[in-house]
Amino acid sequence: MSRRSGPGGLHGQGPGGTPSPFVHPALFYRDTRDYLDGTLRFVREGLAAGEPVAVAVPARNLRLIREGLGSAAGAVRLLDMEQAGRNPGRIIPGVLRAFADTQPPGRRVRIIGEPIWAGRTAVEYPACVQHEALINAAFEGRTATILCPYDVRRLDARVLADAYATHPTVIHDGRTADSGRYAPDMIVARCNEPLPEVPEASAVTFPFDEGSLSEARHRAADEGTRLGLTPARVQDLMLATAELTTNSVVHGGGRGVLRVWGEGGVNGADGAGGAVVCEVRDSGVLTDPLAGRRPAPLGQRGGRGLLLVNLVADLVRTHTGPAGTAVRCWFGR
Repeated sequence: MSRRSGPGGLHGQGPGGTPSPFVHPALFYRDTRDYLDGTLRFVREGLAAGEPVAVAVPARNLRLIREGLGSAAGAVRLLDMEQAGRNPGRIIPGVLRAFADTQPPGRRVRIIGEPIWAGRTAVEYPACVQHEALINAAFEGRTATILCPYDVRRLDARVLADAYATHPTVIHDGRTADSGRYAPDMIVARCNEPLPEVPEASAVTFPFDEGSLSEARHRAADEGTRLGLTPARVQDLMLATAELTTNSVVHGGGRGVLRVWGEGGVNGADGAGGAVVCEVRDSGVLTDPLAGRRPAPLGQRGGRGLLLVNLVADLVRTHTGPAGTAVRCWFGR
């Protein structure tokens, strides 16, 4: 089924034209004109309807949108996705929900979110596409429209195919159509893949239990310092280590294994300073795909461990199954 319209025409439409409070289209664009035609119309229609609008896209595209909006840009929340969404795991709680949750219940919000761009690496990509799939569960039943642009000239065919699986509707050349290949649960399952093995000789390994949580935290800090993290980044590494190892003791069988090592970096460039990687493995099973991606309700005690890890790390990858769970975090140097 195809409908001639821009992104604004998706207002309140789900797959098959059925009413839906949450709308999540992918916008496929070929050039700057395509990009601005789709994004500016989406923003302007939202503003005309009195809807709060946010835009979180890479810096170059953010400049294009800001310039295209002119004086209207002041009415829009503008965010550089390369900074705010460097870790895809923090986009839902730290960008999308952080904006949507400030609005009155039932009031529609419009957000442009571009989490996948040509500079993303193979290490980051599974977390990116997993994020796109999980948006649908995170916003189910909420009154929101989230438009996700995809650059068809610079992104490879696999990325574009995955966009069909993570978005119920797609937009090509101003035409809106049902995806036909929408399968977010399949993407979430596919992204729950075993993490690449790291040679033991390259990592500091420390088995821990309840009595050695403090030592685990300091072992990570010492290795992070030795590998060149700044003091502020060492503090982030210590926080992530504390949260993950405590989760292992409380929820993952009472013990686990911490490993810390250095590598070329989140962005895959040895010359960019590289990254320090921290991994915690335990025998627990993570059953909630949105764990760590929901903002914690005000007044809630506990339950913020994985959320804090997503907020401080540059990238987080997770694998869980019957044999246990591994959470791996990257911290740029």
